[in-house]
Amino acid sequence: MSLLSDLLNLDLSDSTEKVIAEYIWVGGSGMDLRSKARTLPGPVSDPSKLPKWNYDGSSTGQAPGEDSEVILYPQAIFKDPFRRGNNILVICDAYTPAGVPIPTNKRSAAAKIFSHPDVVAEVPWYGIEQEYTLLQKDVNWPLGWPVGGYPGPQGPYYCAAGADKAFGRDIVDSHYKACLYAGINISGINGEVMPGQWEFQVGPSVGISAGDELWAARYILERITEIAGVVLSFDPKPIQGDWNGAGAHTNYSTKSMRANGGFEVIKKAIEKLGLRHKEHIAAYGEGNERRLTGKHETADINTFKWGVANRGASIRVGRDTEKEGKGYFEDRRPASNMDPYVVTSLIAETTLLWKA
Repeated sequence: MSLLSDLLNLDLSDSTEKVIAEYIWVGGSGMDLRSKARTLPGPVSDPSKLPKWNYDGSSTGQAPGEDSEVILYPQAIFKDPFRRGNNILVICDAYTPAGVPIPTNKRSAAAKIFSHPDVVAEVPWYGIEQEYTLLQKDVNWPLGWPVGGYPGPQGPYYCAAGADKAFGRDIVDSHYKACLYAGINISGINGEVMPGQWEFQVGPSVGISAGDELWAARYILERITEIAGVVLSFDPKPIQGDWNGAGAHTNYSTKSMRANGGFEVIKKAIEKLGLRHKEHIAAYGEGNERRLTGKHETADINTFKWGVANRGASIRVGRDTEKEGKGYFEDRRPASNMDPYVVTSLIAETTLLWKA
């Protein structure tokens, strides 16, 4: 008699050419990931060859009950690390039956910015550092913390090893390998300053693909934590008090910044970002005011400042970039629950299209 695990791991290629496609989209809160699966007659590698699909938007907070149909447009394909074989994960965005992007579809507006000739010519690269917190199920308290109590103060946990310092590494490593398998450009992982908090990095990715890859990586992490019976939190300040918050630092460069003399281009871009500080903060995640306090490696939410190797700045430039006179910079303001389509496209718009 087969065990459940045997059936889950069945290799379909032995008996059929059919494949399973998991269609993934962002729900009504802007952070909840939804998905459902369908059978395709054979392998597909081009999103434009995939059929559109629909779902009940009234059940995701994205449409009224009397007109609930929302249409999914496939946009990016990744290999499915859960079903494996030729099965795929499909990142979609959502439209009305008339073809109008629904309000929570942030990808559509971002794609317009990234297809602008002035943006395309500059080949914008992004590297996003996604921090997150693992919580014990039912009590919503960080993994490794005594229930209702606190561990020792911050200091021993960042990039640490050991059963009393690193909590949830099996989840983190599973996620790392699953993302590599899927074809996501994940570039690293590390334990964070607060125990139970971790980070993964996606990039360098060009333009709209940074958002597609980050959302796919978040989905895979949600699925792995589901298997592990652990709750995943992207709250920017999950625990009040003398504990670090969670951000999504966004590293950015353009062709001109990466070329000789690029440091001058970087300085002009940072000046523009400073002039639009309020617009960026408004788009950089809910609850970010709890995180951007001027403490715990952040700049105050109302203050814009930049510096070389300064982790208390809004924008940090690395020592290598200063030394070589070209490179990239890091926007440290985005919260862990930011929408990567919004953040990446806004940075491109402000630095490449906006006229001060």
